Amino acid sequence: MLKTIAHYSFPYEAHIARAKLESEGIPAFVADENTINMQWLYSNAMGGVRLQVLPPFVEQALALLGEDCSELVEQQQGVEAEACELCGNRNTEPFQRGRRWAFLVFLGLDFPLFPARNTHRCRDCGHINKHAAD
Repeated sequence: MLKTIAHYSFPYEAHIARAKLESEGIPAFVADENTINMQWLYSNAMGGVRLQVLPPFVEQALALLGEDCSELVEQQQGVEAEACELCGNRNTEPFQRGRRWAFLVFLGLDFPLFPARNTHRCRDCGHINKHAAD
C-alpha cells in the first residue's frame, strides 16, 4: 500500500519532487495527475496531485523533501538578494504585485486587465518593493 507524503496543485511540481526522490533511490509515484491535467478545477477538491511512496521510505522521503538548498544554489550561482527599499535589508523573497486585483477583475469581467508584476517583499519589515524585479 502506498502512502501519500505530499500534495501539489500542478503535476509538474509533483514530478520534480518524484525525480528528487528517485535520484536518491526512493521509488515514488504520482497519483491523480491525469485527472488534474484534464480538469484542473478539480485540483483543490481532490486534494491536488498526490506524491506517494512505499511505507518503509516515508521518513526518508519527507526528510529529503524538507531540505532547503536554495542558499547553496544562490551561492553557487553568485546571486545576491535584492535589498529592501525601506530598511535596506537583503532578507527578501520573490513576490507578485497585482495578482489579487487581476483575479478580482477577472471575476467581474472574465478578462484580466491588471498584469501582475514580479518584485520582492522584505521578510523583516514586510515592505513590497515598487519596481519590478529583473
